[in-house]
Amino acid sequence: MLWAIAAILVVLWVLGFVVYHVAGALIHLLLIIAAAIVIYRLVTGRRAV
Repeated sequence: MLWAIAAILVVLWVLGFVVYHVAGALIHLLLIIAAAIVIYRLVTGRRAV
């Protein structure tokens, strides 16, 4: 589930830079948050339910 959300955010981030340059900053911020959560889960060894 978390990987799917991260993949969707990557796609939206790319679209933000290509189509909606203003929204790119928000998508970029959300992508960084999602990446931080993924890294935290990998480090702590937690699995998504």
